[in-house]
Amino acid sequence: MLPTPRLLMLLLGAVPLIALAAWAPGLIWLAVLYVLLVVGLAVTDAFLVVRPQQLEIERLHEPRLSLGAENLITLLLANTTPRTVRFALRDEHPHEFVADVQFLQGTIAPYAVADARYHLRPPRRGDYAFGDLTVRFSGPLGAVVRQVRYPLAAPLKVYPNILELRKYDLMARKGHLHELGLRISRTRGPGGEFERLRDYTADDEFRRINWKATARRGKLIAAEYETERSQHVICVLDCGRLMAPPVGELMRLDYAVNTALMLSYVAGLRGDHVGLLAFADDVRSYVAPRRGKPQFQAILEGLYNLQPEPVEANHGAALEYLARRQRRRTLIVLFTDLATPETAGPLVSHLTRLARHHLPLCVTVSDPFLSRASGQPIRDSSSLYERVVAEGLLDERRALLDRLQRGGVQTVDVPADRLSVGVVNTYLRLKAQGRL
Repeated sequence: MLPTPRLLMLLLGAVPLIALAAWAPGLIWLAVLYVLLVVGLAVTDAFLVVRPQQLEIERLHEPRLSLGAENLITLLLANTTPRTVRFALRDEHPHEFVADVQFLQGTIAPYAVADARYHLRPPRRGDYAFGDLTVRFSGPLGAVVRQVRYPLAAPLKVYPNILELRKYDLMARKGHLHELGLRISRTRGPGGEFERLRDYTADDEFRRINWKATARRGKLIAAEYETERSQHVICVLDCGRLMAPPVGELMRLDYAVNTALMLSYVAGLRGDHVGLLAFADDVRSYVAPRRGKPQFQAILEGLYNLQPEPVEANHGAALEYLARRQRRRTLIVLFTDLATPETAGPLVSHLTRLARHHLPLCVTVSDPFLSRASGQPIRDSSSLYERVVAEGLLDERRALLDRLQRGGVQTVDVPADRLSVGVVNTYLRLKAQGRL
């Protein structure tokens, strides 16, 4: 039991009586009587306050929290007493997570259920754990509060951003994918799913004639279909030291993992075979390209606890490993970083050689510091130096990207917050153009 500020103020009310007792000794008995009344109030309040077993509490959340997203946590409180219960609680979430609310308060009507909600934003993927739940119940007289610790400790897993996939599904069903920045391109040709009806031309095959529509309109009508082709798409993730520096709240590798998951999901919906390869100084994991929901779950598990390592990435070993196992022409999406022309030179050579048989796509996150520094106004010699250095580094980066494009390598170099949209749009464009 804990005293409330109201109880402490009531107890302080006895101080003037005790002080006046120096001149009027009879007042000391009045002070004692007053204190006994306040103590009696506290004891009565402690007797009436709700007991721990009279309240049932449950924590609800998704079995997998999403990295860098606002994950809803709901606490259900069931009151089994005939009195209204006032409460204040604090949930022990992992200390690394950012919560929008630390303390939650509310009331529960008699024999009713109330909920308390807050959001968690995990900064890293991996295994974590919730702790217990601490709740304070106020007595009906406002003199004491009962503090109870409910044993709700439970393991917790943080995955790549799964909430973005649900948002994509919702927008796709509503036909509002453009609100996410995605441009849906369709490839028309033989075979596949029905697309539309149009007038028959001399170049059309007879089997394309839709006889029912022809009879209704009195002229030849042909059916046009969207091309349905199953290609191979493999996401290759660099887990070396260059992918560890943060961009805002998340590491570069975290943005790459979220984008790889979104690309795998979108490509899987379009019937493509999707796969995964992760490497640092050597290949760490490989998931051969396949179709279906089990394959997406395998990729999700492969990305779930992928962490950067303090080593130099060996792009050559990873790409050679992939080339030996992937003979069919494949869209190879490499998530990496371009540091300097000297260190990126071997990467350019390997990707250019890979472009002879496959379609490589090099994905990098543009450096926000360099972008800001290159456009900052010149105020003194220090700002001038920063701007010159930033512009020089950006020129080197553009030169490396140009070398890749001249070698037949597609490139995406966008800010971190536009990485998923940029990569998925590039995939849709390449698929629509029949480049795979």
